[in-house]
Amino acid sequence: MRHLSMKTIARLKLCAPARCSFRETFPARLEARTPFPVALGFIIVTAWLALARIHAQSPADARFEAIASLAESKMREYHVPGVALGIVDGSRVTMRGLGVTSVEDPLPVTAHTVFPIASVSKTFTATMMMRLIEQGKVDLRAPVRTYLPDFHVQDETISRDVTIWNLLTHTAGWEGQVSGPDRGEETLKNFVGTLGGLMQLAPPGMAWSYNNAGFSVAGRVIETVTGMSINAAVRELVFKPLGLMHAGTTAGDFIVNRFAIGHFTRGEDPPVLQRPFVPSTSVTAGGIGLCLTDLLTYARFHMADGTAATGERLLSRAALELMRTPQLSKQGTDDEIGLAWHLRTVGPVRTAAHGGTLAGHILLLELVPEKNFAIGILTNSNNGWRVIQDVERAALASYHGATFAKNQAVAHRGLVETLPVVEPLSNQPDPAPYIGRYVRPMNTVVVRADSRRVLVQVQPNDGNPQPEMSLTFYGPDRAIVTDGPDRGQSIEFVRGPAGDVRWIRVVGRIAVRSVR
Repeated sequence: MRHLSMKTIARLKLCAPARCSFRETFPARLEARTPFPVALGFIIVTAWLALARIHAQSPADARFEAIASLAESKMREYHVPGVALGIVDGSRVTMRGLGVTSVEDPLPVTAHTVFPIASVSKTFTATMMMRLIEQGKVDLRAPVRTYLPDFHVQDETISRDVTIWNLLTHTAGWEGQVSGPDRGEETLKNFVGTLGGLMQLAPPGMAWSYNNAGFSVAGRVIETVTGMSINAAVRELVFKPLGLMHAGTTAGDFIVNRFAIGHFTRGEDPPVLQRPFVPSTSVTAGGIGLCLTDLLTYARFHMADGTAATGERLLSRAALELMRTPQLSKQGTDDEIGLAWHLRTVGPVRTAAHGGTLAGHILLLELVPEKNFAIGILTNSNNGWRVIQDVERAALASYHGATFAKNQAVAHRGLVETLPVVEPLSNQPDPAPYIGRYVRPMNTVVVRADSRRVLVQVQPNDGNPQPEMSLTFYGPDRAIVTDGPDRGQSIEFVRGPAGDVRWIRVVGRIAVRSVR
């Protein structure tokens, strides 16, 4: 029997907070072109995966074990180095660390490994804002200028009338995929001051479009109202009251914990580290990092009555329910938006969820409040969305008998998804109403048709067009990509008040039809 070094044993013991089920996640054969450090990392990782099997919690319920086994299988299939998986089912909380934090310096993923949660942070933003609303310091329907008198974007009427509600529901209508440089505690103030030329793509509420910029503006409102930096505000309003011991907002916060490094995988190549790791400069759009234990504590708070474990009341039950109440439907889909939470019906249950995508990390937190059920899945790979999708859908089916209807149109929730069950229309619509050029500040989306199909191409302003995507319609104004790397993903067309097609939505973001 091979003896383990004391150093190895000490490292493995760090896995104790949650069972670390590691099996081989990577291709056994390393390509000759693989750089030596990466190849060596794989050899080390494979050894870790084998050795870590000696650690196990007492068995969880059979359903969780099946879901964890599926996650391991999908990690191997999609070459995902590490996953933290947790399920809240009534009073029972089960967590599992799978794989490693890094292929180059592998440590077991545990329940206390910190991941940047990217856009899941937006739910923390709404939680902070709801606390301020209940304290009487913010009015949900008040114009942003009530709190930021100098606020302005390209359109003066929008600048005057856009509300806090618009910020929290992704309905401000301006281009949202913008961010600013890191300026420390001046970051959000500096960013908001640069929005004067921000292009308005749609009137507020007319065409739902995922909007990071809106949540950055919301962060600046929070700073102004509380008199604190956003880093301090989220600590005082959420982290400390809920006892989120590993939560942070800066790289300095992250590196003092065991941290899951992001990875990038292309095709069948082994994963490589995403270098450099650059945290989001906007805490409120995507800058929080925490561990699975903290994430599920946060999830349980959102499904309860608004009190912390200490007994302190942070929010009323009504405020938490309002956050999960549909504010409007996401046009062209069957999903809705609450206050930050993305809402969806799956079979007999209603879900409130948010995903995140950042620097080789893909994450999901999903609640089923009526069942006191939640699932958190944190991954450290750009392929992580594939693991998340398969595991989430399996968990909903296993625990709740919840499956998707045929042609159910799911919408963007902060991470890539493919449509679950699609049957194309037997008679495809006339492509003429859809053909044209649709613009955003950073790219143009061109829709054309040949004798057989409708084709969509995203053409960035840098002159490097993406491959054309072939579309098939499966419902009115609803299409699915039928080939290439984006196969299975949804593209929606949104009509204006006159009934004409005015916008195309790709990966949750709209572009407006050019009049030229």
